[in-house]
Amino acid sequence: MELNQNLMGEQLKFNARERCKQFGLLNERRGDWDPNLTEEEIVERVEKILQDDMQAGNQSAIFQLAQYYFEQKRYDKALHYFEMLTNRNDWQAAFQLAVMLYDGLGIEPNMELGFELMHKVATTKCSQAKHLVHAAQFNVGRAYYQGFGVKRSESEAERFWLLAADDGNPKASVKAQSTLGLFYSCSEHLDLKKAFYWHTEATGNGSLESQGALGVMYLGGLGVKQDEESAAICFREAANSGNVYAAGHLVGYYYRHKLYTKAVALAAKMCELTDVEKISLETDCLVQYINKGISMASFYYARCLALGRGVLKDEEEAKTYYSLSYKFDAGVCARLQSEAQRGAI
Repeated sequence: MELNQNLMGEQLKFNARERCKQFGLLNERRGDWDPNLTEEEIVERVEKILQDDMQAGNQSAIFQLAQYYFEQKRYDKALHYFEMLTNRNDWQAAFQLAVMLYDGLGIEPNMELGFELMHKVATTKCSQAKHLVHAAQFNVGRAYYQGFGVKRSESEAERFWLLAADDGNPKASVKAQSTLGLFYSCSEHLDLKKAFYWHTEATGNGSLESQGALGVMYLGGLGVKQDEESAAICFREAANSGNVYAAGHLVGYYYRHKLYTKAVALAAKMCELTDVEKISLETDCLVQYINKGISMASFYYARCLALGRGVLKDEEEAKTYYSLSYKFDAGVCARLQSEAQRGAI
């Protein structure tokens, strides 16, 4: 697995239900929290409570309302409050305003200003911004790597990602740890020992992307002694948590070990996946590898249909899934087709 330019930034998260309980905005004991409320009703209730709190002079509620609007994709309202708070030296608001400017969320992109704000957060020594620094450092590294808003520099990207990763600190940027694993897998910076180290750290800190990558490294003996069983464990655990790329490799593992019924069952489910962008947001996995996972699953499913392995033979139906494999990733499809022609699968 290698890094590409389509790298997503880190953003702050605001879970309406949990954060409102945390700040006392909704309290079951107070009688105004109904666990049976619909999501739409919760949205309305949260907005009203945050607005009332803000008007009552609660400064933290201003950011919570802005962040709430951000999560609801009501960017015009979010922008108004983030700009207001940034002018009051609110570091969280500056972070989110930088995200909006850099990615053009509800506003004309201004990557230079977005980078400037994010760099300010990433390099501040202010204790009030301590919880933001690692995420900001990751985003600054991303900007250097992509060359948007600043002159492209892979060495500066690496430097900021190493700062963000903080030697594998679980409270640092896990995304930076995983990204370093991908970075050191690129031909220009190839160091498989480092790649394995960072993917191991990131996996231990909860990265699904890196857990799938570890499976690939164990499978191919990349930076570590080849160990197919360890690869299968990584693929299985990552797949169970939603990593589609790992699930595609798990289908391949089942197929190669002639566990055709298992291969068919998993592959058939994966062939129903369509909303790749949504999966990427939910799992924090790169879109290109989600596509590769579905492509692998589709090809193996087609192969099973064509040969009657684990499912009734249906050569016409197999053609549909060969096409689906090609649609999601032509390169993966071509590689597996070559293996099939050699009789390897």
